Amino acid sequence: MRAPLRGRSAPPYHDGMILSDRDIRRALESGRIAIDPDADIDDRIGPDAVDFRLGSSFLVFERNKQPYIDARRPETAAGTARTVELDEGEPFIIHPHELVLATTLERLTLADDLAARLEGRSSLGRLGVIVHSTASLFHAGWDGHATMELGNLGVMPVALYPGMRVCAFTFEELSSPAEHPYGSQSHDKYSGQDRASGSRIWDETKEPLQ
Repeated sequence: MRAPLRGRSAPPYHDGMILSDRDIRRALESGRIAIDPDADIDDRIGPDAVDFRLGSSFLVFERNKQPYIDARRPETAAGTARTVELDEGEPFIIHPHELVLATTLERLTLADDLAARLEGRSSLGRLGVIVHSTASLFHAGWDGHATMELGNLGVMPVALYPGMRVCAFTFEELSSPAEHPYGSQSHDKYSGQDRASGSRIWDETKEPLQ
């Protein structure tokens, strides 16, 4: 298990505030935030966020394998998703009213006193493409590639390409380092993921129904 990056190795920021561009650069230099690969990262740092690019791994849902998905019965999800890996330069077409899971090209690692939030990009939103529905918080100690919930709310199919800017991360400092950073406990289900990963809600539902 990866040892979490320790926080407070640099002068403290104002607790609970979003890091500015200068503080993001300081955190990258000190290792409190790690982004890999980091080529041309200076060009992707905005006033208060870092743009991340789209990876080549997608999880596509198929509706003809099961009548429904039951959050208490993992067998009902069998065969409902398949992985699509794209070659360089190959587009992924997301159709209206479609939900797919996608991954970021970059891997993000956070210290034990920094949290991050994944934000959609306005340029894609204006085409009808939303980048996440609910999964925006990345806990202190996170390490892995982010899985995004891509949806097309528009009326036209949209072509997306691996390597294009697809989302942005903002960063916030905790009031103190986390006692149990993400990835340090067995129930931290998505730590270390390196491709688009489906739901693991069934890991949470082992207790008997009331």
